[in-house]
Amino acid sequence: MKKQLLALLLSSASAFSAQAATMTVRLIAFNDFHGNLMSPGNFAGKPAGGADYLAGYVAKLKKDNPNNVVVGAGDLIGASPLGSALLHDEASIEVLNRIGLEFSAVGNHEFDEGFAELLRMQNGGCSFADPANSCKGAQVGTPVPFEGAKFRYLAANVVFNATGKTLFAPFAIKSFKDAASGKSVRVGFIGLTLKDTPSIVTPSGVAGLRFDEESATINALVPKLRAQGVEAIVVLLHQGTNAAASDINGCASGAGTEPLRSIVAKLDDHVDMVVSGHSHLSYNCRFPNLAGRNIPVTQASAFGRVLTQADLTLDVATGDVLGVYASNIVVDRSDASIQPIAQIADIMAKYNALVAPLANVVIGSITQDLPNSGDEMPAGDLIADAQLDATRAPAPGAAQIALMNRGGVRSPGFVFNQSSGGEVAGDVTYGEAFTVQPFGNILQTLTLTAQQLKDVLEQQFAGCQLPGEPMQTTDRIMQISKGLRYSWSASVPASSCSRITTISFNGAPLYGAGGFVAPYTAATPLQVTVNNFMASGGDGFSVLTHGLNPIGGGQDLDALVSYLANFKAPHAPYSPSDPALQTPRITKLP
Repeated sequence: MKKQLLALLLSSASAFSAQAATMTVRLIAFNDFHGNLMSPGNFAGKPAGGADYLAGYVAKLKKDNPNNVVVGAGDLIGASPLGSALLHDEASIEVLNRIGLEFSAVGNHEFDEGFAELLRMQNGGCSFADPANSCKGAQVGTPVPFEGAKFRYLAANVVFNATGKTLFAPFAIKSFKDAASGKSVRVGFIGLTLKDTPSIVTPSGVAGLRFDEESATINALVPKLRAQGVEAIVVLLHQGTNAAASDINGCASGAGTEPLRSIVAKLDDHVDMVVSGHSHLSYNCRFPNLAGRNIPVTQASAFGRVLTQADLTLDVATGDVLGVYASNIVVDRSDASIQPIAQIADIMAKYNALVAPLANVVIGSITQDLPNSGDEMPAGDLIADAQLDATRAPAPGAAQIALMNRGGVRSPGFVFNQSSGGEVAGDVTYGEAFTVQPFGNILQTLTLTAQQLKDVLEQQFAGCQLPGEPMQTTDRIMQISKGLRYSWSASVPASSCSRITTISFNGAPLYGAGGFVAPYTAATPLQVTVNNFMASGGDGFSVLTHGLNPIGGGQDLDALVSYLANFKAPHAPYSPSDPALQTPRITKLP
């Protein structure tokens, strides 16, 4: 009996000891930085972001726990402000290196300049395409030639069709040492982007690549990680939910949690956490996986305004994750306890000085904010009108209509009180315009039939699949130029591809309940301007690939600059309430 009691006591003590043998690994995450070296403005009522303060927060979080890792969930570059984009985001990569980023998923915007340029971002070297705006390290105190990313891009589902090999490694492993026992625990990181990336980037930039389904890709890698002694698995996924939470540590519900919830619902039970991106939202959720276990799923807004701190409690003996405590933190520039990193502030200042002569030029003025929100965005109206204005003369294409993809109108739109270069309120600088429209797309004027115009308007709605065309996966309401108006019915199923109820052009009906209105027929030709991204079928607008007689125009930003000159002193500023703009142009019916 004593032996049995002693054995029981020893067993209980052993169990307690095993239970107590834990360590904490701190994961520090951000996403969708988009080259925002400077603070993009307030967030949650606080002055937020800026790479120097982002670095300061990371340094503090790392200091509090030496077992740490800094990770990203994609779109760290691309669609960047002028200070980074003019020099091909080399400045952002250099700053992220010095912040201490270790692993990041690729996002769709990493492919903005094509995968060959993305490989240069990883490996370093000067740009062959634009050497004049590359390798400026000698002027800012960074290495020459461009050093490339010291962190590792991960791309588990980005595969070369010809070889079956991934563009970058599918996963990475980091070991963390437990100070008490001296043992090490390995944590695996799988990185990937959304499978729909080819539909939202310029097709030529990803030619020869395929983008596999997310959950199946992740699950196939789990056994490979476990075979290397990894039981703790974190996914870095550039895909998110569609709805904002009530606060940065809340979680939306229902359909608002898609498409991310459906991806997590198919994940192997050995995946312990998902760090997400793409939707520019802040949330701290727990979604059920394939086994029904709720796992933490986070996202940290965008532009360096928020960080995710996730403390993973690991069993030292088995390497399993016993628990995760995650919290989103605003990168608050007014927090006196945070010390901005001087080296990074110096690099930022020197890069800004390089671009300032161009960035601070006033190109026009506005009477009020022109945000990039709503179905019809005030900033989108302005951009569509600028593109029509640039191509309506006979030589550029005799355009009658311009269509602009909403994803190309970047946040925050045009802000009345923004003063990036010391200009007065209402003035718009070249740098501010570049931030709103940073892609450098080329305008193209196509000949579409009236039927094709109606069809491409139908392709704005998720679920529409016209005969012979791919299905639209997400609602993407285009921005349209003045002169064009249409109404659409929200109660009509998008799958019917018949939501458009009326179309008018220059005040006259073009399409209605009885079909096309004379003198228009389905075959009537119309000259329509879009950017080259849309013309190649980007954002699912495949109808545009059937347009005839494409005529190349200038760059989209040049069109905007030229148009805004009409609203620069001594001319009156641009007013979105001007009746000549003929807004609203889009009417949503029940």
